[in-house]
Amino acid sequence: MKDYLLDIVKHTYSLGFISLVKVTGTDETTTIEGLAEDRSVILQATTKTPVADFMGTFGMPNLDKLGVILRIPEYAENANISINTQERNGEQVPVGIAFSNASGDFKNDYRFMASEIINEKLKTVKMRAVKWGIEFEPSVASIQRFKFMISANSEETTFIAKTEGGDLKFYFGDHSTHAGNFVFQPDVSGSVTKGWAWPVEQVSKILSLGGDTQFKLSDDGVAEIVVDSGLAEYHYLLPAQSK
Repeated sequence: MKDYLLDIVKHTYSLGFISLVKVTGTDETTTIEGLAEDRSVILQATTKTPVADFMGTFGMPNLDKLGVILRIPEYAENANISINTQERNGEQVPVGIAFSNASGDFKNDYRFMASEIINEKLKTVKMRAVKWGIEFEPSVASIQRFKFMISANSEETTFIAKTEGGDLKFYFGDHSTHAGNFVFQPDVSGSVTKGWAWPVEQVSKILSLGGDTQFKLSDDGVAEIVVDSGLAEYHYLLPAQSK
């Protein structure tokens, strides 16, 4: 279970804009949902195999605290990590995680958010069907070039993405300011022409997670970055922003 917890923290709180997630677990699937505080990113994830410990619906708040606990050296080897449950309305429901080191003399408890509260705080987002203009796997070199351009235009909070001559280009700034552009992905199949603006920080941090990554853009004003961590597939949906 520890590997799944570390994976969730890495792909949510460590990004800097998702601090609360909802977990829904059954015998068939385990899903994770999250939403950036400014609603700039919607997260929908599914683990590759159901996580037996994650049964029912519960919230995971204060992911910063969970991350700190997971990194404590006392829990590095042979730790006992288990789900605490309580009886509510005649059934056992998950209420938190109990941590104990190998010798049992160092312990922590991390508390879940009840299903009624998390369902109110984090309502499931239903996305309409999107027609993707382009889909591709960004290279490490392209992501690094993106970071170079960000450093040269650090005052810009958004960038514009559109295809030109078969290449996907990213544009920073405009004719009235310092500006820059570069080819992020050459020879793409398809096109995006609307020139929507996308958040620099969020896109950059998601692309920097590592793992198998797929990038999708649509003229409908939606982008999606899919990250396969090996344990789960994380879908980050980004609505276009006003320039």
